[in-house]
Amino acid sequence: MGGIVGKNKSPRNVWIPETKLEAKMVEALQRSSAEGTAMKSFNSIILKFPKIDESFRKCKAIFEQFDEDSNGAIDQEELRKCFRKLEVSFEDEEINDLFEACDINEDMGMKFNEFIVLLCLDYLLKDDRTDLHAKLRMGMPDLEATSETLVNAFVFLDKNSDGYVSKSEMVQAINETTSGERSSGRIAMKRFEEMDWDKNGMVNFKEFLFAFTRWVGIDENEDDEEEKI
Repeated sequence: MGGIVGKNKSPRNVWIPETKLEAKMVEALQRSSAEGTAMKSFNSIILKFPKIDESFRKCKAIFEQFDEDSNGAIDQEELRKCFRKLEVSFEDEEINDLFEACDINEDMGMKFNEFIVLLCLDYLLKDDRTDLHAKLRMGMPDLEATSETLVNAFVFLDKNSDGYVSKSEMVQAINETTSGERSSGRIAMKRFEEMDWDKNGMVNFKEFLFAFTRWVGIDENEDDEEEKI
């Protein structure tokens, strides 16, 4: 999820996207950063958790439509069929990239929390896929506002606007909220570790989204419990 190139004279290493999809994510986030963010503190992000949780759960019906065999996960073929039904044209390479990006557990099945990440990535990249975004939005009217909130939250954390969040940026964001409380460093590190899925020291937007689904309580374990009830 990105690679380091050189040490040059810059204060930090240059982080280079590893895939075309990641590069598009970075470009879109940098455009959003140039427009500014309404987020003023990490607490302002936390206060939005209940509303984001509610919006995410409204996506369940769409997920179930995509999951044709009702096994709790969307495979690549189901994803292809879904795009065909929506009359959206994706090349095989693009579908593979999207699927691999969202199948973070690499179990060849996109669970509900991973599907939410797909929808949010679609919002971020909507300039490239306006047709898909418009059709998905029809079934989930709250999703656009929620996705915009998440983009703004990431931009708030990404202090140097390079499309990634570092440990130092997370500490800075938490410190702005806690006004120098002694526990702020530990809180920042805990939150960062929750986001840094591949433990490479940098968090991209996809990892941030996965962390968010856990923070608001949307994860595959919870879904499994609901099915047992």
